[in-house]
Amino acid sequence: MFMTGNEVIAWAALAADADFMYGYPITPQNEIMHYWSRLAPHFGRGFLQTEDELSAGFTMLGGVLVGKKCFTATAGPGNILMQEPVAMAEMMRLPGVWVIQQRGGPSTATVIYSQQELRLTTTGGNGEGLRIVYSTSSHQELFEYTLKAFNVAWKYRFPTFVLGDGYQAKMRETVTLFRPEKRGWEMIPAEPILRGPGVPCIERDPVHLRNTFNIEEELYETLMKHVEDYERLTPEVVEWEAKVRADDTLLLVAHGIVGRAAKDAAERLQRDGWPVGYFRPVTVRPFPGEALRKIAAANPELRLLVVESAYGQLLSIVKAELYGYANPLETLLRPGVGVTTEEIEETVRRLEKREG
Repeated sequence: MFMTGNEVIAWAALAADADFMYGYPITPQNEIMHYWSRLAPHFGRGFLQTEDELSAGFTMLGGVLVGKKCFTATAGPGNILMQEPVAMAEMMRLPGVWVIQQRGGPSTATVIYSQQELRLTTTGGNGEGLRIVYSTSSHQELFEYTLKAFNVAWKYRFPTFVLGDGYQAKMRETVTLFRPEKRGWEMIPAEPILRGPGVPCIERDPVHLRNTFNIEEELYETLMKHVEDYERLTPEVVEWEAKVRADDTLLLVAHGIVGRAAKDAAERLQRDGWPVGYFRPVTVRPFPGEALRKIAAANPELRLLVVESAYGQLLSIVKAELYGYANPLETLLRPGVGVTTEEIEETVRRLEKREG
């Protein structure tokens, strides 16, 4: 198919057997709602536009509690409002899928492009950021990681995100749609969390969900159990893409659609004989820090060029992950602006010439 990224999301949710979408209009994700609301009646699925993003998030969790596979989509200010239901889902271990099509900030700003919602999506809210976030770089990844997000959310019961952006939402490119079972992908079904079969305390254990606690120690005990579960799942869900050769002197580090440009730049530079590799985190939460540290440790002289459409949000994660390592860090930071392959190439050539 040849379609926009927002159309891809709607078809992916359908392929994932999503039952319901709750949402509120905000550019650049609006078409996800429009396409889904057109598809849903033909397949026995549902859609509800709520009065705002806060309501959309909480209403989605209500659908989850009674056993429906639900999702929502938003951007920018809507993502900010969503953080309260996300924090509740994190604390109560409720599954759910959020699609974020990032837009520039602060406030309304541009509705076209940005990677300025990385911090907000990975660690926003009043919790510990116990969530899973996939940063996609193409329409094919939008489709496949939306499928994966539904499975991961219901398997581990942590909030799960597909982190796109305005370019991915609006641009058109070729994508192969498929039914998961045709690829051997087993989709995890949704089951009621509340009001399950049987009599509580007689035929089954009662369901006890809490989002408030009486004393600090109670909260601490619950949080640490969630943290242990999250750390246990991390090796199972963390993903990255990398190509680094032993003689490379520079490593491009980028995520999402900028990661796509960085990969293209690295491959073009490599063909011209430049010693340049690339590293793209696919999961930006949990972040593939161990993989990045192995690359840095293998060559202490390797310089890193962090490229992003934000002013140091990915950079701050990279710095934290490489704390104690001496590898030099360079940056190409363009908040709210797209970054092209050619701009990355030019930056690399300038840096290498400076070092030479």
